Amino acid sequence: MSDTTFEKLRAQFPDAVLDVSEFRGDTTATITRETFLDVARFLRDEPDLQYDLLVDLTSIDRRDLGIEPRFVTVYELYSIPKNHSARLKVPLPWDNSTEMPQCPSVAAIWPTGNWHEREVYDLMGIGFTGHPWLHRILMPENWVGHPLRKDYPLGGEPVYFSSDRDNPRFAHLGKPIMEGPSYPSKLPDDVDSETHLVINVGPQHPATHGVLRLAVELDGERIVSVNPDIGYLHSGFEKTGENKRYEKFIPYTDRMDYLAAMNNNLAYVLTVEKLLEVEIPPRAQYIRVILAELQRIASHLFWIATHAHDVSGTIHSLLMYALRERERILDIFEMFCGARLTTSGMSVGGLRQDIPGAFPDAVRSFVSEFWKRLQDYEAMLTRNPIWLSRLKGVGILRAEDAVALGVTGPMLRAGGVPFDLRKAQPYSSYDHFDFDIPTATEADSYARYQVRMREMEQSLRIVEQAVNRLPEGPFCTDDRKVAPPPRSEIDLSMESLIHHFKLYTEGYKPPVGEVYGMAENPKGILGFFLVSDGTAIPYRLHVRGPSFVNLQATDLMARGHLLSDLITIIGTIDVVLGDVDR
Repeated sequence: MSDTTFEKLRAQFPDAVLDVSEFRGDTTATITRETFLDVARFLRDEPDLQYDLLVDLTSIDRRDLGIEPRFVTVYELYSIPKNHSARLKVPLPWDNSTEMPQCPSVAAIWPTGNWHEREVYDLMGIGFTGHPWLHRILMPENWVGHPLRKDYPLGGEPVYFSSDRDNPRFAHLGKPIMEGPSYPSKLPDDVDSETHLVINVGPQHPATHGVLRLAVELDGERIVSVNPDIGYLHSGFEKTGENKRYEKFIPYTDRMDYLAAMNNNLAYVLTVEKLLEVEIPPRAQYIRVILAELQRIASHLFWIATHAHDVSGTIHSLLMYALRERERILDIFEMFCGARLTTSGMSVGGLRQDIPGAFPDAVRSFVSEFWKRLQDYEAMLTRNPIWLSRLKGVGILRAEDAVALGVTGPMLRAGGVPFDLRKAQPYSSYDHFDFDIPTATEADSYARYQVRMREMEQSLRIVEQAVNRLPEGPFCTDDRKVAPPPRSEIDLSMESLIHHFKLYTEGYKPPVGEVYGMAENPKGILGFFLVSDGTAIPYRLHVRGPSFVNLQATDLMARGHLLSDLITIIGTIDVVLGDVDR
């Protein structure tokens, strides 16, 4: 939070600010629950501040920290016009006289808060007064308990349905946690199922690209509303991360957006490095950029391949062509770390290993070849009449609506907003490279196609510059309390041997504090919120998946279109369900 923000907040609401703290360059203001909505509106509407983007909303159960009140909500705000961030915390006094602690809903101020608040309600058990439709979002409606509370067991709890109540095999387990399946999920109250037809698209439909159910309200063939029903793939990454050492969570990031593992690795290790205040050698930073931009291209290639396959029966051959180029990138990843899809190629402090000697030439060969392949894709799609008829004017998401819904990445830039963290808040040496941020103004599905195509070109520019200017030097920090020493040091130094032993048996222990890290993933902002209690395991680990946030725009984009257009709209959002059901 900037000094200006804090000064204006104090002047406008002298009794609202309970505390202000700084850690690792971030300032956090603790606000009273009673004044929170007024503060939120002020931060959004004040011309000198303009916190128009609610990046993230989460919560902390402080039971094991011994801090009262037990629950607090946390808000990560960002001003796109001013390029500054702010973090707000709202303590929620709770005397157990109500079912759960209550917090005012910000959904009317930042509409993206709708799904975020439902997630906190579902997993942490915090109510939000004034929320338009407060129901569980990831767990079944009749699930008992809130998995992210500190008194909820990690695993091994008896979970079965009411149909098993009289089964003698389960008699020793006692009362069921769940009273029975709750499908189909309850629909919002404004869905008119009496006069309109409500159909399910998914969760097994191939065009939903995973286990996603869309409850579609239709008037004839026109879409009245679309209600995404998620949670079928809920993997519990956050609960798992709060029971693993920091470095042990890196492979889990691969499994979220499993088409962007390198980008996920980078965002997470950057956040841990921010917590530890670790300096990364220039060579490691450049290699990270090369890997991240190759992964961005690979993600966009998979998107264009499947999207063309979904919306046009005449462009099936592009599926094979795009996947052919993606395989070239996966070959490079395999050369680097031995893995293709779930790479775990980065580590806190740098890289797990240096690139092999053939790596730069393999990258240069791919870059040279891929420029030509992009021209082939353009020839097949850009002026293709079927492609134009399926995408032009379909799924419009204007800039102001995208910002209000928290949408980032190519979907936001297709509406004319040139916001990209690689430029706005450069990380990992992105400020060393010359590249542009592609935008469009039409804000439709075709504009999103154009933005992603241009983004692949810009990624090629970045990769080309990075590989040609790759500095010599170490590929990992020399801080032996964070990164293991090389094998040669262990043979010669007892101190190095001790560091190696302690690092692998105990892990590193960051100082007490809270950090939020962000990176620009192929689908938008990927964020990690870490709370350290001084041990080797995060006390709180929260993930902001860009697919989760972007999917919330489906209803707005689809209203008034034909049912067949829904396939186009889902495709241009480019969701990965592992990134949604974290």
